[in-house]
Amino acid sequence: MFDQPALFLLVLLGIALWAKNKSLLIAVVFLLVIKWVGLGDRVFPTFQKKGIEWGVTIITIAVLVPIATGDIGFKQLGEALKSSYAWIALGSGIAVALIAANGIQLLAEDPHITTALVFGTILAVSLFNGIAVGPLIGAGIAYMVMKVANYIS
Repeated sequence: MFDQPALFLLVLLGIALWAKNKSLLIAVVFLLVIKWVGLGDRVFPTFQKKGIEWGVTIITIAVLVPIATGDIGFKQLGEALKSSYAWIALGSGIAVALIAANGIQLLAEDPHITTALVFGTILAVSLFNGIAVGPLIGAGIAYMVMKVANYIS
């Protein structure tokens, strides 16, 4: 019951409680319950394989809700594009999406990088109130830096 993964999750639970980070708290409790009821061997591989895709889908749904409710429409889009900040946001959205696309490839190909990125995300979420989209964006940034380093050397 208290093997190394469970102990690690319990440490993360303590960090989540200390940092008052609800997202990390819910994630750790969810994983511990799955593990302790004996479903981990069947459920964890699916979460590991499809979880990022599901998470991105849920985030996309949340972002699109104002369109579905009518709070954002063509009129608001037209007005927003008159702002220089909107153009900065548009460019940032494009850049982040392209960076993250490379991150998915890196996460799939290199488990050692994944471990470091996940740990970095845990630290950012628990200690600095970050949001757990870090591994995907972090992997994309790491991918870009690695490509630059390979090009230079």
